[in-house]
Amino acid sequence: MTGFINTPQPQTAPARGSAIEVFGAFLKLGLTSFGGPIAHLGYFRAEFVERRRWLDDRGYSDLVALCQFLPGPASSQVGMALGLGRAGWPGLLAAWAGFTLPSALALILFAFGIAEYRGLAQSGWVHGLKVVAVAIVAQAVWGMARSLCPDRPRAALAILAALLTMALPPAAGQVAAIAVTGALGWWGLKIERPRGGQAHRYPVSRKLGIVALSLCVAPLVGLPLWAAATGSSTIALLDGVYRSGALVFGGGHVVLPLLQAAVVPGGIVSNADFLAGYGAAQAVPGPLFTFSAYLGAIAPGPLHGWIGGLALLGTIFLPAFLMLVGALPFWDGLRHRAGIQTAMAGINAGVVGILVSALYDPVWTSAIHGRADFGLALLSFGLLTVGRAPPALVVLLTGLAGWALAPGV
Repeated sequence: MTGFINTPQPQTAPARGSAIEVFGAFLKLGLTSFGGPIAHLGYFRAEFVERRRWLDDRGYSDLVALCQFLPGPASSQVGMALGLGRAGWPGLLAAWAGFTLPSALALILFAFGIAEYRGLAQSGWVHGLKVVAVAIVAQAVWGMARSLCPDRPRAALAILAALLTMALPPAAGQVAAIAVTGALGWWGLKIERPRGGQAHRYPVSRKLGIVALSLCVAPLVGLPLWAAATGSSTIALLDGVYRSGALVFGGGHVVLPLLQAAVVPGGIVSNADFLAGYGAAQAVPGPLFTFSAYLGAIAPGPLHGWIGGLALLGTIFLPAFLMLVGALPFWDGLRHRAGIQTAMAGINAGVVGILVSALYDPVWTSAIHGRADFGLALLSFGLLTVGRAPPALVVLLTGLAGWALAPGV
């Protein structure tokens, strides 16, 4: 470990914004962010680090590393924290609503007209959106690697993280990659304290953090006891959805088996309808956790239709919100210590490696099936990195290209 420069550096508070500004920024992303949680992180970096400059690469990568540690939808938690840092608590809610509601409302509507839209997930338009996700993730890898892996030791840590993530199951691989690169960074990296980094603080006290963590644990104990005591299928449904949101690591795709176990065996939703909704969830932007809105809309009983969809949507995201609020005050204090700085440098390199692994699987393997797909992805990457075209425009053009190239069009 090594000599840090002890000269106090001036800390500049990030510029404040309004909840309306935050909602508008995240609404645009909620309408255009296809490709899953890793692609979402690429969209967020392009929008909030490069274009809007709400925070710098170091602050963003620190936030990503924290949310990778936490259970729940990492990209949504990153979005909540960005909104919180920009406009306080109204900003947090605005960021979540703007990013989440477009796909949730689309899936609720799909639940009302499920037969008509069964073929949507197999359309050329959706395939084009999968292809552009390759370009978005590649852009994120390129940009983050340049700033977070500037030397051979950190480049080696990124490669190690990529290998661990590919060798192990997705959730375990990500946790192992972060733990190993953090430990190696703590013990072996020699870095200087970054100069000019934006001090990004969040308005959360430690007392509030402890309260949030307590509130997060309480439903994990109380809901199953309540369901067993009353025999209520509605409470059991809420318990299954909350537990899925609270205990899942590895992103949206990992939550699907947990949700299936919560709704299919008991007959709340048929397996055919579950799979149809899963296909539709691939065709909409935003977080895959919004699949819960579809399940709430299609489930029978008191929680049904719009009320059921919005109720289950709030239920599955509640533990992610509480865990983020509970972790932020302690994370902010720890990450400024010398040992934590070197550990974070290692973890940041590990995050780049995780992105490299995800670029291959599932992003590349699910989207690139031939030369035309590769050419379209390369063109999208060029537009983003060389042409500096707005990501929303590139998403639209690539979706149209996928539709035009689809057989039978």
